[in-house]
Amino acid sequence: MGNSYIKFTLGNKITAEQKDFFNQNGFIHFKSFIKPETVNDIIKASVQVQQQWIENEKVKVNGIPIKYGKDLDGSAIVQRFAFLNQHHPLFAELTHDPRFETLLELIGQGARLGTEEKDGMVLNHYVNGHESKFTQMGWHTDGLRDIFHGQKLNPMLNVGIHLNTLKPENGGLRVLPGTHKQSLYQMLFRKKYFLDNKADASETAIIPDAGDLTIHDGRLWHRVAQSSVIGEESRRRVIYIPIIAGKYEPKNENSPTAFYQRFANLVK
Repeated sequence: MGNSYIKFTLGNKITAEQKDFFNQNGFIHFKSFIKPETVNDIIKASVQVQQQWIENEKVKVNGIPIKYGKDLDGSAIVQRFAFLNQHHPLFAELTHDPRFETLLELIGQGARLGTEEKDGMVLNHYVNGHESKFTQMGWHTDGLRDIFHGQKLNPMLNVGIHLNTLKPENGGLRVLPGTHKQSLYQMLFRKKYFLDNKADASETAIIPDAGDLTIHDGRLWHRVAQSSVIGEESRRRVIYIPIIAGKYEPKNENSPTAFYQRFANLVK
């Protein structure tokens, strides 16, 4: 498939063509989900939450460790926010966009937006500078955590809202189309989880414009490629919200930190 694939527009229902593309490849890309001014408002709101968390020396949200890092000027930034929808009204409002209801059709019966479960609404902020630690993420599937928890592998989709316009050299999401249909053995052992960052000849680069929305199946092998450019041009932010089915398992401030999350330093 390479880097050329069909980009769709989201209407008030998922079309047969869109469903077929998603079922075959395990991902789908919708253009212009939010407007440029909304993108700017979201970035401003994330900076406000970041300031509060830094001032309050917040370490975890609902048991999920917050990932801090350094900006290009050496100042502290949050590089991975969790449950952002619970910390600013703009993000809470975004989760109520009726188009998310349309996206639930990709799983079907019993699907919901996981605003109170898993890690809630996550915002990842990557920047490639001299002090950056969060610049890439090795190959992984999102389904592994259910196995870690000894649970049955329930359907889970990851919805990404992209806040930067990227070129291939900016790095970003890379997927292995079709791997959402693999065996459990392949899901566990096809790659070395998080440690393997190497490009794969079969990977597809997701190259969004700011405001685009993508969805990938939780069983799909994917990675976040490092930007080959350094400095301001390398900055990219993306929001992720899970669509899940199965037992409802909300988190709160007393939720424990999962075993695998204690090794967050392995994940760049």
